[in-house]
This record gives sequence, C-alpha cells and structure tokens, in this order.
Amino acid sequence: MIRNATYNDAPAIAGIYNYYVLNTVVTFEEASVTPLEMQQRIADIQIRFPWLVYEENGLILGYAYASSWKPRTAYRNTVETSVYLDPAHTGKGIGRLLYSHLMSELKPLKIHAVIGGIAQPNEVSIKLHESLGFKNIGLFSEVGWKLGRWVDVGYWEMIL
Repeated sequence: MIRNATYNDAPAIAGIYNYYVLNTVVTFEEASVTPLEMQQRIADIQIRFPWLVYEENGLILGYAYASSWKPRTAYRNTVETSVYLDPAHTGKGIGRLLYSHLMSELKPLKIHAVIGGIAQPNEVSIKLHESLGFKNIGLFSEVGWKLGRWVDVGYWEMIL
C-alpha cells in the first residue's frame, strides 16, 4: 500500500495537491501545479529523501515526503515533512501510516530533526503530528496572505 512515488504518479499527486492549492490555506502555493511540474518535484526530492505514496486498488489516496529544511550545510540533518491526502479519504489513518513510514525511512539517512509547518487553524494536522511525537515549538503570526486573509503558521518538531 505504501511505496516510493514514481513519475507515473505525478498526475494523481498533482490532483490531490491542487485541491489544497485552490481551496485551502494548507499550502501557500496559489497556482495549480501541472503533472510535469510535479514530476520534477518528485525527482528533485528523491535525489536525497523519500517521497512516498499510499495506493489502494490502483488509486493514489495520499503522499508524504521530506525535503531540506534550509539550504545551509549545518542544517543537513534536519528536514521538513509534508503529507497530503485525497480529501475524500481523510480520517482513515492513511496520513498516520504515511508519516510513520516516512519517519522510519528518515532514520537510516541520519536525519536528526523533523519539522512540520502547519497553517492555522488545522486541528487535524496538529493531532496527527502530536500523536507521532512532534512537539509544538512556535507560531509565526500572519506570515501568509491567502484566500483573502492573513494566515498564521505553527511549527512542530520531532527529534529522531
């Protein structure tokens, strides 16, 4: 059910992501992403980190990946993680499965700190992160403007 993403998954991944781009403040991206752009993102991430998908009956229902936290070399053992689910398949434990699997793949890569940024409010994402051991470490107030309003972003951290 959980496997590494491939280029062929890019249309489904873009479809899931674009729902959040166009309808929510979960991501601060504001324009849809094409499957070709998503292929490139997958390729760029997979050079160093995992990009996982959850597949059921041939359909991609969600994905999770890790990316560099900051470009400076001293941050090389810190990542930021993301998880997105098909909105019709939330609340089924898929996000928890994806995130748990992602953490297990990060440990052998000598990742020390994992950061999760969560646009506020988002109790579901907070609950997911905290259930896996993430601790709230701060809040940036009104750092994003999307869908006609200022959005706060909270940060959660887990030390592996």
